[in-house]
Amino acid sequence: MQLEISKANNNIKYIGIKMSTENKEKVFTKENEGKENLQVGEVVAKTEQFLERNKKTLLIVLAAVVLVIVAICAYLFGYVPSKQRNAANAMFAAEQYYISDDYEKALKGDGKHMGFLAISDEYSGTKQGKLAKYYAGRIYLEQGKYQQAIDFLEGFSPNDAFMKAQTMTLIADAYIELNQLDKAISKYEEASKINPNDFNTPAILMKLGTAYEMKKNYEKALSCYKKIKSDYPSSQEYATIEKYISRMNALLGK
Repeated sequence: MQLEISKANNNIKYIGIKMSTENKEKVFTKENEGKENLQVGEVVAKTEQFLERNKKTLLIVLAAVVLVIVAICAYLFGYVPSKQRNAANAMFAAEQYYISDDYEKALKGDGKHMGFLAISDEYSGTKQGKLAKYYAGRIYLEQGKYQQAIDFLEGFSPNDAFMKAQTMTLIADAYIELNQLDKAISKYEEASKINPNDFNTPAILMKLGTAYEMKKNYEKALSCYKKIKSDYPSSQEYATIEKYISRMNALLGK
């Protein structure tokens, strides 16, 4: 705020009041703060009114959410571990029968302990329940019940690459026994591409080559045998692979 002085009569005269930019900004800021405080107050008041009107509904919703959380925690930290322990105990007895080649008791239990069939059904959501399907599939394959073997083995989905390749190979073996060669070849090919290694991949390629021979597709069979020779010199199959290659060459007239 400024005053101007008239020099003519040395009297101080009021000429006018001028507001500086800084003062204007302060006034503007205070006005805005006042409006914002008013708006915040309105929001708070409306929120309080909403909560007061819907207090009972909100409490019911909150209680429901809490109950859901409690139920999930009880399931994850109580029910699931308990079920897995029971499944592991049941699996122990069934596996002992499997190791001793008592397949009927391994499959169906002994009256006191469950077998793989009951375990796969009762504990289907557990690791043991899924593994029970694998065991049941292997037993059915041994017993010559090939379609049942396929059904159980296809219900087993392991994360481990070796077990995945092994399961696929067993399914292919069952298809071979059912004389469904195209399905067997498809499974063998898929299995041979899972984590290739010197231990099981050459064995799978041998089976794949044999399946191609059964279809009289000697070129494909020869390709399988040559792959063993070129890629897996450390394998057991490598020691005898030359005779398979020679036989295919002879059949192809090479």
